[in-house]
Amino acid sequence: MDRINGVSSPPFKHRQIVMAERPSGVLTPQHFRSEVVAVPPRSSDEVLLRNIFVSVAPHARAVMQGPTYRPQLSPGEVIPSSVIAEVVAAPPGGPEPGSIVGGVAGWQEYSVVPLSDIWPLERVGKLSHHLGLLGRNGLTAYFGIRQVAQVRAGETVVVSGAAGGVGHLAGQLARIAGARAIGISGAEEKNEILRQQLGYSATASRRSPSFAEGLRAACPDGVDVYFDNVGGPVLDAVLPLLNKYGRIVCCGVTAQYDADRPPPGPSGLAVQLIAKSLLMRGFLVADYLSQWPTAQRDLFALQENGDLTVLEDVRDGLDTAPDALIAMMAGGNVGQLAIRLAPDPPEWLTAR
Repeated sequence: MDRINGVSSPPFKHRQIVMAERPSGVLTPQHFRSEVVAVPPRSSDEVLLRNIFVSVAPHARAVMQGPTYRPQLSPGEVIPSSVIAEVVAAPPGGPEPGSIVGGVAGWQEYSVVPLSDIWPLERVGKLSHHLGLLGRNGLTAYFGIRQVAQVRAGETVVVSGAAGGVGHLAGQLARIAGARAIGISGAEEKNEILRQQLGYSATASRRSPSFAEGLRAACPDGVDVYFDNVGGPVLDAVLPLLNKYGRIVCCGVTAQYDADRPPPGPSGLAVQLIAKSLLMRGFLVADYLSQWPTAQRDLFALQENGDLTVLEDVRDGLDTAPDALIAMMAGGNVGQLAIRLAPDPPEWLTAR
């Protein structure tokens, strides 16, 4: 039987946050519930984790609404997230207790997950960066810009949700590739960060009455690549600006996550795709699993050299997670949003 600090497990109790009811429209606190429950037994092929960080990401809202690359969430189920965690117990041949891993788990203090749902972490950089820069957000930006879009020097790349966890990295990677990065966000304060801190060439506010005109003015030579985190009316505004052989990278559709049913597709999408020979492609970072180590080394080197700036918002305590997701869906975050549940292990405080 596993033991934690001398206490046999299971059962022992921990805190978690579940979906209380399925949202209809805008996300509110009533859609979440905090519970104290027993940690479930660990089977022979599972790992018991003590979570140190959990992520707050738009995917949590999407899966509350409907199926994505995982099944739709049901009331009473834990809000899913990426985690950084300490291994408490594992099967023979698995990670050593006390080792730090990344994983797919949820908003809870402890998690029991299949061995296949965790991965080792190289001890480099800040531990929280393994949720953002060196985690799925950074990898999404990296593969979306370099592999899917194949951005080239001299091109114009538009990024929506450009101040978010993925977007703020995607635009910088486009700039590093020699492209002209144009950022779209929901507030001028965010756009100022994009221009002043991250090197975006120009920006546009999607909430401005003159958004379409402002975006067109920012892209006098048209758009070669659109890195789409939003979908909806923003995609409608970008489509007419795309140049022949332009590429659309489909990363997220946050504009429709609060909708009870998917909105109709952008008007004239098929016509635009055909007339301009456009390429529109979605992807998952798991598609590039074998290339993760190389990508993480590249991303860390860019950050260490000062070429890439990481923005993150780390909040303390599990109870802050629902409000953080609600604020994110309302456009209230900048960079990677994460919740700290426990202090960084001492060995990570000096990691390089």
